[in-house]
Amino acid sequence: MPNPNDEYYMKKALALARRGLGKTSPNPMVGAVIVKNNKIVGRSYHRRFGGPHAEINAIQDAKGDINGATLYVTLEPCCHKGKKTPPCLDTLLKYRWKRVVIGTSDPNPKVNGRSIEILKKKGIETKVGVLKEECQSLNEAYFKYIQTGIPFVTLKFAQTLDGRIATWTGDSKWISSEPSLKWAHRLRSLHDAVLVGVGTVLTDDPQLTVRLVKGRNPVRVVVDSRLRIPLSSKILKDLESAPTIIAVTSQADIEKMFALSIMGIEVLTIGEDSEGMVDLKGLLKKLGEQNISSVLVEGGATTLTSFIRQGLADKIVAIIAPKIMGEGVEAVGDLEILKVGRALKLSFDKVHRKGEDVIIEAKTS
Repeated sequence: MPNPNDEYYMKKALALARRGLGKTSPNPMVGAVIVKNNKIVGRSYHRRFGGPHAEINAIQDAKGDINGATLYVTLEPCCHKGKKTPPCLDTLLKYRWKRVVIGTSDPNPKVNGRSIEILKKKGIETKVGVLKEECQSLNEAYFKYIQTGIPFVTLKFAQTLDGRIATWTGDSKWISSEPSLKWAHRLRSLHDAVLVGVGTVLTDDPQLTVRLVKGRNPVRVVVDSRLRIPLSSKILKDLESAPTIIAVTSQADIEKMFALSIMGIEVLTIGEDSEGMVDLKGLLKKLGEQNISSVLVEGGATTLTSFIRQGLADKIVAIIAPKIMGEGVEAVGDLEILKVGRALKLSFDKVHRKGEDVIIEAKTS
């Protein structure tokens, strides 16, 4: 076993933090480890939104006297009273820590280095930035949302090797393999909202719920500028397990809007873009106001293309099946790019296999 050091224990804390995937939003995922005499005496993570934070759980988990111990935590402890929990820093300062090692500072304006300064002023040796990139990457959605108020946007699509998401007749079931479908449902469960254009509803009549794995159902969002969605659509059913939001413009039929509200559907009237469609940036801002910090865009091609063209995508997930279709529906349409040098450049974050498919996860910046 390697000689334990700060990075070693921070990796332990990161592994704990990941257990909170899909359970803490809009709060971040955080892990904490308490070490004394080169032994881990306490460890835990932020288990769910509204529950105790990682540091508090780790203290409660600790065995024996923790005075003189070192605390490893992936994110700067909070120093403000939240809607659900008191500030962690107040509890931490009740103990005599030898050191506090922090993965990254918290960009929340209510924190943003304040806890670090307080710890230092109390005479506690405080180290910041251990595995900083990994700690920030873990909470990429939280970091963007807390700094901008705009949700982190991931585009996801399954395509053939030649870039088709459907045949020319519109048939798209199923391009990807069963393991990929299961993985996609897991991905859906990790987001606060799943978004599609009304064209997808008209063509596929999807439920947009989590069914192939255990996990929460995200809020379902339909971009429907002219309110063409049929009142019999599956997405308008089962509102107790998965609420639905329809984003429209002022051109939508008022009587139909009323009918949807009677059904329990939230209808958001958003300003129009230059083409008279729902202004996607305005929609994202409205979703952010509802504590939606991450959005998974699942189609169709027009919606995916609009997000890319307007520079609103933070991440792209492409599930590539070993199939060639020829003529069909392209995953991404015209971006008005005339020279290769102007193509959208991606940074491959992860490439892996699910069944017979290859999945590429890439950042847009």
